[in-house]
Amino acid sequence: MCLILCKLSDLPCVKCEQLTQPATVTVQPGQRLTITCQVSYSVSGYYTAWIRQPAGKTLEWIGSAAAGSTTYYKDSLKNKFSIETDSSSNTVTLNGQNVQPEDTAVYSCARDTITQTISRPEQKPLSA
Repeated sequence: MCLILCKLSDLPCVKCEQLTQPATVTVQPGQRLTITCQVSYSVSGYYTAWIRQPAGKTLEWIGSAAAGSTTYYKDSLKNKFSIETDSSSNTVTLNGQNVQPEDTAVYSCARDTITQTISRPEQKPLSA
């Protein structure tokens, strides 16, 4: 599956990103799930999210990761899934353990629209 995101807000310039993942992954109950998303942007510059949608249900956010930064997970899924980033190959991999029939869904990766920032301590003058 190939997902292309385009940002049209800064016309006349158009910025597009490409995210590519396998079309189908089949895993037996109790096994480990691994899906790798190849992206066209720097995985250290943007968070990449993994989401899933079971048939007939709404989208569910699994988690988000950026290389060298904190990885965030939905509380109820943090013990089932992990997300790994590789900045040398610009890949973001979703790993699931002990998958069950209820984990059957369409899994997708998506780039966050906000760039990764590094916060630094800031000294402020004392108020008089």
